[in-house]
Amino acid sequence: MIAYAEALRRVLDRSRLLEMESCSPADARERVLAMPIQAACALPLFDNAAMDGYALASAGGTLRAGGEFRVAGVIVAGGPIPAGTSGAAWEITTGACLPDGFDCVAALENTERLDDGRMRLLADVSPGQNVRRRGSDLMPGEPIALPGQRVEPALCMALAALGVERVEVRRRPRVAILSTGSELVADPSLPLEPGKIRAANAPYLEASLRAFGAEVVTSLTLDDDPAIFAAELQRVAVQADLVLSTGAVSMGRHDFVPASLESIGARLLFHKVGIRPGKPLLAAMLADGPLMIGLPGNPLATAAGFRFFVVPALRAMLGMAQESPLHARLSVASDRRAGLRHFLKARVDHDTHGLLRATLLDGQESFRMAPLLKANAWAVLPNDVDETPDEAMIDVLPLDPGGKWDFG
Repeated sequence: MIAYAEALRRVLDRSRLLEMESCSPADARERVLAMPIQAACALPLFDNAAMDGYALASAGGTLRAGGEFRVAGVIVAGGPIPAGTSGAAWEITTGACLPDGFDCVAALENTERLDDGRMRLLADVSPGQNVRRRGSDLMPGEPIALPGQRVEPALCMALAALGVERVEVRRRPRVAILSTGSELVADPSLPLEPGKIRAANAPYLEASLRAFGAEVVTSLTLDDDPAIFAAELQRVAVQADLVLSTGAVSMGRHDFVPASLESIGARLLFHKVGIRPGKPLLAAMLADGPLMIGLPGNPLATAAGFRFFVVPALRAMLGMAQESPLHARLSVASDRRAGLRHFLKARVDHDTHGLLRATLLDGQESFRMAPLLKANAWAVLPNDVDETPDEAMIDVLPLDPGGKWDFG
């Protein structure tokens, strides 16, 4: 048995960075950037009015209330830009370009239109007032996104405003899933015979992988047959960047995955990690193939193994930085066996002072799924103590595999 940190290091060292591919910003939504993006132009593109009113030339001084100006015409957003007229005002709409030499806008509600085609200021107007300056948001060459960053809606907005047509992203990770267990029934329309159970791990993994942005190339449910498992593992390995299996990794009579890996020439990276749940977890490099992670069959061991081994591996493949946990105060002391790193279902919320507080949920056994429905986080307890006291600061990570928090 090895420590979690060493096991994770071995997985990350074998997580190959995926190739780049080019796509439109629309198709890049939720993909991971492979190259940096810089602003190719200024935003705003030109000095423009921040509100409806009158464009004026201040000549660097404050224009005082009571001043009157001839209205030379109207400038609308997207319309032609007239040449500036000295000593005049231009009625202007929000977003319209200011004429050359004009540097401020008097808000419409702070002016009075006179009958003779003039307007009067009802409040002082300073140079630059109510004007959005060219480049005040972004300047040409300014970095707006870095490799490893997801293309979120805010970035989509900026890319559209800058006229970006193509971006370079990492190819989606391709993942194959092999669920083992003669007791498993994958088809929900089939009745359960005595001793059979519904296959739940594969749907969990499929949903989690797709939520992360990976592609599930196949998901098979197999009987406890070492030969069939070895054959299917070799078959799916050629189309996957990562193979996940569930079950048959412990020490029982039907826990055949380690022996099957040996039979096909795979190189074992480790088997059994100092964690709970999920201690029997293993990882291997398939001969001339991808990384394989063998998850235990209990539902929460599968979930913890996915969150703390598979997600880091996927992030490495996409060139993403590894997650940094948040820190929360533990609401109630917890007794846990020293020597193991514990991943526990938790609820993280803000207390009355706005600080994060973690509550460990009842039902931490690895077969229990119901507490996972109430959780929004994984609490990580240190592996060097038997008791973590209440009010201790602990690491917490969101339940969401993409790293998004839900405090609702």
